[in-house]
Amino acid sequence: MSHIPSDLKYTKTHEWLRQLPDGQLEVGITDHAQEQLGDLVFVEVPEAGRTLAVGEAYAVVESVKAASDVYSPLAGVITAVNGALKDSPELINQDPFGQGWLVRIKPASGAAGELMSADDYARLIVAEGE
Repeated sequence: MSHIPSDLKYTKTHEWLRQLPDGQLEVGITDHAQEQLGDLVFVEVPEAGRTLAVGEAYAVVESVKAASDVYSPLAGVITAVNGALKDSPELINQDPFGQGWLVRIKPASGAAGELMSADDYARLIVAEGE
């Protein structure tokens, strides 16, 4: 079973969100998502300053098996990107909820899409596997 930290929020498309003290949100793909993809060999993230809409594809993660879009769980502006992923995409495999974060977003007011708790996300993974 994938690791699912209880202090994060999740999406049906397997992204996670962490609230930062300054009001920004850190976003990445879940442990389950990186397990399904396998060893990542390339990550493409946008430049800081890009405005995102809920559900917009904004990044690509590529493994030896497949390439997958990453979708924005909320509307807002990207304030930072994880530049370490350019040279070390495997950080997502090694530490998806830490060093493997993708972007930080300053959310627009009322900007969140459908977010799930850790328990709800765990149920989603089980349901997808059936």
